Amino acid sequence: MKNQNLIYGIGGFILGLFIMGLVTYSSAAGIMIVEDESKYGFEETIERIKQTSAEKGWKIPSIHRIDKSVNKAGHNVLPVAVIEMCKPSHAANVLKDDKDKVVTSMMPCRVSIYETNDGKVIVSRMNTGLVSKVFGETVAETMEGATNDTEVIFESVIK
Repeated sequence: MKNQNLIYGIGGFILGLFIMGLVTYSSAAGIMIVEDESKYGFEETIERIKQTSAEKGWKIPSIHRIDKSVNKAGHNVLPVAVIEMCKPSHAANVLKDDKDKVVTSMMPCRVSIYETNDGKVIVSRMNTGLVSKVFGETVAETMEGATNDTEVIFESVIK
């Protein structure tokens, strides 16, 4: 009887781990990416993000109009822009130590603005606050600060 209870206990534990892993895997995209609807049109959303970024000390090194590149290649897609955002003080924190440079592939911060088929304009970005938790102290603190800063910027356009 004791052996049977032990087997059931181990089996239940393994089944629980499997179910937890399945739920985590199936919800990962919703956890890793944050999307909000803008209260403005596509171009105005971009302009307001640019303006608010400048007011908050952020630089915008580049805006990639993905839709224009794809449309040039003969595919018809709705407007999509990826805005690169950088705050030099945050970047300097990450770039000063070689061990922290592992996150440079995520620099500068990026936000995607896109129009949906039903006319909505979406502001989409990585959940950097969550992602930051897996890195060392300097990176985690810097990414958390950057997340807090950019969310203030995005609040200027989201519903």
